[in-house]
Amino acid sequence: MRIVVPVKFVPDIQSDRRFGAGGRVERTAADGTLNELDENAIEAALRLVEALGPEAQEASEVVVVTVGPAEADLALRKAYQLGAHRGIRVSDDALAGSDYFATAAVLAAAVRSVGDVDLVVTGMAALDGLGSVVPALLAADLGWPQLLLARRLDVSDGVASVTRELDGVTEELTAPLPVVVSVTDHVNTPRYPNFALIMAARTKEIEERSLADLGVDATTVGEAGARTRVLTAAPRPPREPAVVHVDKGEGGLALAAYLIDHRLV
Repeated sequence: MRIVVPVKFVPDIQSDRRFGAGGRVERTAADGTLNELDENAIEAALRLVEALGPEAQEASEVVVVTVGPAEADLALRKAYQLGAHRGIRVSDDALAGSDYFATAAVLAAAVRSVGDVDLVVTGMAALDGLGSVVPALLAADLGWPQLLLARRLDVSDGVASVTRELDGVTEELTAPLPVVVSVTDHVNTPRYPNFALIMAARTKEIEERSLADLGVDATTVGEAGARTRVLTAAPRPPREPAVVHVDKGEGGLALAAYLIDHRLV
């Protein structure tokens, strides 16, 4: 079994973010990290491989793929620490400013370049954009079925089955391989890296591919192919200072007045 897991190098969500002059988020390697929700996807892929027999495990691999500059290697090395077998980074100057559609198209080309792939497993969202649309766009580009927002994932006899919960409804869905699956953060608890994998990840090879290597037209990605533009951006306004009421027997009245004034009741 060969499983591809797209991952993303994202800014730390606790750090301050700002837009640059070109309308793109300013990113630095100093505060970047592997997208936390992608760790669930890596864990799901590893568990599927580990559930196979010894011979099948030997012939299986989990391939992590990212689109980004050289700094994105940090995300791939974190994936190596978790147990991924191969890492591929797609880098090209023309990719700067790519939107969701272009990103999905490049990822689809990268998946095809890997060879015979049985399954693509993604996280449910990237924490820098929270668009949650790349898995569906990737499936559409590949022409594969999509099973999204899974909280359970099993593969047996060439069929993937998932359980997902949407608006209070529990759904059981199946699709034949190959298929694109996105998993939520409830699907598993990612493992902690062990020391041997941490050390090996420091020097493990990362394959680099360009748009030309993947056969992707540079005019269809980046700012040239983007379907959206950031026209203006402003810093988030500071929070108003908290209002503290000392309850001297009228705390309930103060709470009720606050709720009424803010139209919360």
